Amino acid sequence: MALSVSVTVLLCIIVVVLIKGGHVRIGSALVCTLFGFTLAATGLAPAINSALASLAGLAAGL
Repeated sequence: MALSVSVTVLLCIIVVVLIKGGHVRIGSALVCTLFGFTLAATGLAPAINSALASLAGLAAGL
């Protein structure tokens, strides 16, 4: 749970920075957010969570 909250906060900060910098428009960010919610409801969600956990373990080992 703590990992998913940390990743969520990090990705939120990245999105805000990209919107403020003019690299991503608000509409595009909303579409990507909605895509993420729908993707989380599919059977692919456990594989994505596993990949993120593996990356976090790899980063912690460095």
